[in-house]
Amino acid sequence: MVKNTTMKSIVAKNNFGFYRVAAATPKLNIADIKFNTKQIIKYITEAENCNCTALTLPELSLTGYTCADLFHSDLLINKAYEALQEIAQQTAQFKVISIVGAPIKIKQKLFNCAVIIHAGEIKGIVPKINLPNYREFYEKRWFDSGADIYEKINFPIQKNDVLVSPYQIFSIDNNFKFGIEICEDMWSVIPPSSQLTLNGATMIFNPSASNELVAKDEYRKNLISQQSGRCICGYVYASSGVHESTTDVVYGGRSLIAANGAIITKNHRFNQHGSIIFADIDCQRLLNSRNSESSFGISCSNNLSIHEFENIIFNQNRINMLNLKEYADKLEFCYIPEKPFVPNDEDKRNQNCREIFNIQTSGLAKRINHTKAKKLIVGISGGLDSTLALLVCVETMKLLYRNVNDIVAITMPGFGTTDRTYNNAVNLCKKLGVEMREINIKEACLQHFSDIDHDVNIHDITYENVQARERTKILMNLANKEQGILIGTGDLSEIALGWSTYNGDHMSMYAVNCSIPKTLIRYLIEWVAELENVDIQNILHDIIDTPVSPELLPNNADADINQKTEDIIGPYELHDFFLYHFVKYGAEPKKLYFLAQHVFAGKYTNDRIVWTLKKFIWRFFSQQFKRSCIPDGPKVGTISLSPRGDWRMPSDCSYNLWINEVEEIERQLD
Repeated sequence: MVKNTTMKSIVAKNNFGFYRVAAATPKLNIADIKFNTKQIIKYITEAENCNCTALTLPELSLTGYTCADLFHSDLLINKAYEALQEIAQQTAQFKVISIVGAPIKIKQKLFNCAVIIHAGEIKGIVPKINLPNYREFYEKRWFDSGADIYEKINFPIQKNDVLVSPYQIFSIDNNFKFGIEICEDMWSVIPPSSQLTLNGATMIFNPSASNELVAKDEYRKNLISQQSGRCICGYVYASSGVHESTTDVVYGGRSLIAANGAIITKNHRFNQHGSIIFADIDCQRLLNSRNSESSFGISCSNNLSIHEFENIIFNQNRINMLNLKEYADKLEFCYIPEKPFVPNDEDKRNQNCREIFNIQTSGLAKRINHTKAKKLIVGISGGLDSTLALLVCVETMKLLYRNVNDIVAITMPGFGTTDRTYNNAVNLCKKLGVEMREINIKEACLQHFSDIDHDVNIHDITYENVQARERTKILMNLANKEQGILIGTGDLSEIALGWSTYNGDHMSMYAVNCSIPKTLIRYLIEWVAELENVDIQNILHDIIDTPVSPELLPNNADADINQKTEDIIGPYELHDFFLYHFVKYGAEPKKLYFLAQHVFAGKYTNDRIVWTLKKFIWRFFSQQFKRSCIPDGPKVGTISLSPRGDWRMPSDCSYNLWINEVEEIERQLD
């Protein structure tokens, strides 16, 4: 296993925007406030022991949601009031923020409320706005809507009065600000969480009491997932459990935590013993997403809310800030995969592959129709990228009802070409039925070495780039000769790292792979392979298994590949991981290193991770000049490095800020 000592020293003063949140559904006796209070304190204690920043419990968790006309009882309401103070006093030394559901009476009106308790005080009370009053629900029989309430009430346990209002945002720091909506509020046409997040909240907590019906759970999960995605926020939901009244309906006790459109974790419903779930939310990542990949800022500018929002500020010294030094081995990283561009679920992955292939072929079809190209020219090497480009060309011709003979595939053996890649290239072209041509570039390259007075025995960058440019020259000129267009094969990972020859394989007339990373290309080819006959399947599987190489250096004596890309620049899965989090969320090098250590624990050493990270930073910045003039090509995912759309950066930008951070990590490793 990878040691975490270095990681702990790096994160000792930095939680990288992570906060631990929880949702709990305790056991409950209806109207038995003494019993319910003990259960609530039990879960608050567990959350505190787990270094949790904030915990939500279900709607009306002190009394039970199904008290019905007992809510008219002053005894019940007064005892709930006393229980809130007891919870505050018994958890006074805790740092966790607790959100407890309770009925609160103000001026003879009763409100269904969420009570925020922290460090021995009640910090605020948020009333429910939208009261369900249809079918099995009839809350208006007991409660008033809190939409217009703005009152301060007194609790004997504290000096300051407590505000009761739905328009409150509770702030720990710039990253973690939360708001509250209660059950039906989320199901309304314009949920309060929309306004809360537009006014700064990054987290939404929802104490709920949602009963179970056939198919309702799936709809509820989708609703929460979509709202967390629409608001680009974390969403923590806890609903009443099986100990509520079953007179007419059953409550399943669903708890779940979502972030930016994805369900991170959920409990098992119908639990007889109560449950609690935790998740570590990266609020820094949420804020970056709001800035970089959505119209969230525009929505904030256009926000027509008529309400002023109160900002309740917590003392950070009394808050459970996630201690990454102590909890480095215990973070809930289930939603940070090794391959962020590749879905873990096979069905979802296949669906994505089909969608990507459709985008690639549709983009190419449009370019063919526009240019009236008679031929498609593609260089085929027997490697991953050119294979995918060829498969896209074949499918595009089928889409346009054109003969695959209009594809001219050129294999151009050079000094490093192996029998394995050469044979795979030739055999694949034959099986697909495209026109195949072979042009050996060795003599032309030797002539060029002579022309520029380069020693053929010096295998430097000139030696390599002469071959890459010779191939591109052939392909470009053939495209002119055949009245066709040259199809680019380079992928997103290579574009990010500048792993191409400027004005060599860097250039084409339309680049079909330009926003597909290396880690995804293998899956795309595999997906296509499953649709083909056995002969083509076997060739494609062998291509997938072949080490990635530009094959520009002479082979070993045993004719094995002498130039393996990942030995030179590091594993592509690490580079793709860094690329995803750096471009999509603006993650700093220390955070990239920290995340990679968790995700790739036991797979790569600390030294290997930081070495690859340094290589990534250096190449990403220094090779921008290549990205500034890359060909057109279709965007297929949320990350693209096109200078015309997604990524604009000066070619001569300094990388010192980022490299200095990596070197700081290196010093701690020594």
